[in-house]
This record gives sequence, C-alpha cells and structure tokens, in this order.
Amino acid sequence: MAEVGIRELKAKASKILDEVRERGARYVITRRGRPVGVLLPIEQAPAARPAGGGELPAWEELERLGEEIGRGWASDKSSGEILTELRR
Repeated sequence: MAEVGIRELKAKASKILDEVRERGARYVITRRGRPVGVLLPIEQAPAARPAGGGELPAWEELERLGEEIGRGWASDKSSGEILTELRR
C-alpha cells in the first residue's frame, strides 16, 4: 500500500482519488511520517458496525438513537437552535 503525506494529499487530491476510484489504489495517509489513516475504495471498506457487535449498520443505529433521544427531548428548542446559540 502506497503512502501519501497530508501535504501531498491536499495538493494532489483529485489525482489520488481518481486512482482510488479507477484502479482500486489504496493509500496510507501520513502526518509527519506517521500513519494516521487509510484511503481505499468504498467497496473495500469494512462494514460499519456499532460498538458492541450489534447487527445494525452504523447509520441505522444513529437514526435509532436520534429517535430515542427525540422521544425524551425536554426542551422547547430544537437541537439545531441550541447548537446555533452555542456557536455564537
């Protein structure tokens, strides 16, 4: 698997992503010479699973948790309104 530094990745992102998409190339992304992540075709990515080995894909689990939180929501404001206020 080829290595690519973060600066090179920023400079050549389109070319590198084309290689990933068209040829199935895989890259170890490094920062200051240390590996920090992997770039690979989505088809080769391990299936996202919630912690604890559950059966639902991660996105479905997030939606389920959102619904659960919504049922117990005690504020008159939406989560978006609260986040907007926190960002000010």
